Amino acid sequence: MSFVETQKKPAEVIPAHPVVNDFSITVATINGTGSQTSNLTLLRALFKMGVPVSGKNLFPSNIQGLPTWYTIRVSKDGYLARTETTEVMVAMNAATFSKDQAEVTPGGVFFYADDFKQAITRDDIVSYPMPVKKLARESDAPSQLRDYVANMVYVGVLAQMIGIDVDTIQQALDFHFQGKEKPIALNFNIIEKAMAWAAENLVKSDPYHIEAMDATEGCIMTSGNTAGALGSIYGGIQFASWYPITPASSLAESLNQYLPQLRQDPETGENTYAVVQAEDELAAIGMAIGAGWGGLRALTSTSGPGISLMAEYAGLAYYAETPVVIWDVQRMGPSTGLPTRTSQGDINLTYYLGHGDTKHVLLLPGSANECFEFGWKAFDLADRLQTLVFVLSDLDLGMNQWMTTPFEYPDAEIDRGKVLWEEDVEKIEDWGRYLDIDGDGITYRTLPGNRHPRSGYFARGTGHDEHANYSEDPVDWERGMERLRSKFETARGMLPKPVIHTRSGAEIGVIAFGSTDPAVCEALDHLNDDGLAVDYLRLRALPVDEEVREFIRNHQRVYVVEMNHDGQLHQIISLEVPDRAIHLKSLTKNDGLPLSADWIRGAILDQERE
Repeated sequence: MSFVETQKKPAEVIPAHPVVNDFSITVATINGTGSQTSNLTLLRALFKMGVPVSGKNLFPSNIQGLPTWYTIRVSKDGYLARTETTEVMVAMNAATFSKDQAEVTPGGVFFYADDFKQAITRDDIVSYPMPVKKLARESDAPSQLRDYVANMVYVGVLAQMIGIDVDTIQQALDFHFQGKEKPIALNFNIIEKAMAWAAENLVKSDPYHIEAMDATEGCIMTSGNTAGALGSIYGGIQFASWYPITPASSLAESLNQYLPQLRQDPETGENTYAVVQAEDELAAIGMAIGAGWGGLRALTSTSGPGISLMAEYAGLAYYAETPVVIWDVQRMGPSTGLPTRTSQGDINLTYYLGHGDTKHVLLLPGSANECFEFGWKAFDLADRLQTLVFVLSDLDLGMNQWMTTPFEYPDAEIDRGKVLWEEDVEKIEDWGRYLDIDGDGITYRTLPGNRHPRSGYFARGTGHDEHANYSEDPVDWERGMERLRSKFETARGMLPKPVIHTRSGAEIGVIAFGSTDPAVCEALDHLNDDGLAVDYLRLRALPVDEEVREFIRNHQRVYVVEMNHDGQLHQIISLEVPDRAIHLKSLTKNDGLPLSADWIRGAILDQERE
């Protein structure tokens, strides 16, 4: 006897203790089957219902056909970090059926394709079969598309069973397919049929429900890479060079998507920018440095392996003092490592990139909104400081969709820094390209096109004096390096300030940065409920300023939380406050997954019990 024959539409069973807008949904599928469209449809529909959500994609790096998981966290309290539990599992991959079933928390829900032959082995969860292949065959989809639209079956079943508004699903499809009626209708049709099937055949005996809220009003959803690209455009980008690499490629792809819409001369219709896909990372950074020397606002984007290849060019830009912005969307290393997993392992690499005495400015965005903000600020800082500026995002922040406040248009005019034109050079009796006139370590520069006879200089990465003449004189070398160090000190006061949250009575603190912020904020809320008050400083740039030093001095212990193995930020900050280094405690986890609040809370409690 079939499942349908034994059910026949009984009355809905409502559990005694419903769980509303506070659980995680994980969809287990096969890479390359089109599940991302279905998952984003669910995510956006929930967002349009006013419910705070976040989505995290765990996908393989090598070939099509391997397992992939997508987790949507629903949180009425607005928490966006990854959780370590799965309350609702959708099993669409027979190869991971047993593993996925085992992952469901006791009392949770297990939706699965009814053609799978494996048995349900747990009696502490609720199980719902779904006729995925049957509904796909009965749909209007062409045969070659049935495997793709089959994923919309679980969208419809979930919508019916947990209460996702069908209108918001249609709106999500409209957004995804950019208003194209045919694919919208094709996918929505199978969703409606799946909802009707579930209403007719499934008895709700689980506690999980979605109810509309207004907690997303005024917010948008976007990825950090898209936000960074848009911020770069609003910051006046003129040149971008890149070589494809996960997880940074979508930043350059977003530039290619939006630049034609936003950066064309209104009179001639010609592009006011250039985007070049280079033959490798060395060529990409070389092109960007050339463009930056020429006066263009230049950018390149890559990830850890690409940064490694850019080391020699980075040293050239540092010593020749050429402004360039480099986006490093971090992933797991060493070597090729785990290309589709997240990490914060490039802190030391980028901070000290280059041989010899080299230090760089790092910007550390902690949200999609800050990716936009630092997208334009990075150019201002690179021009003002005449140096490389690294923006360190990561795969979680860069590639996943995030709920964020709308972007704010830059509130200041573009800052090109100390650039001299003909009339400026005329006013300076003794101008030298590397001559520090103002005492801040930042010299004046000229750009190609300046016709003053004294404006030219030879840009070189070898030893030079203050007038850019070749020199191996030890005095010239030391004077130049001291000035570069002075410029680095000047940079401390120009960078984005840390964000500090304090709680009454807190004697310990936490320092973190980047995409760990949602997990840290949630963990500290839970610790406060436990009776442990903890202050929090979110670092937004390196080198640090005096506020960071004061934060450390004002607490008995400070935990530095980061996603790398060696505690790289902990090492850097310890050098800044050697007298307090013993009071800095490193908390690291680096398994390729975004940090969870539970892990941070547990790690701090373990340390405090010692």
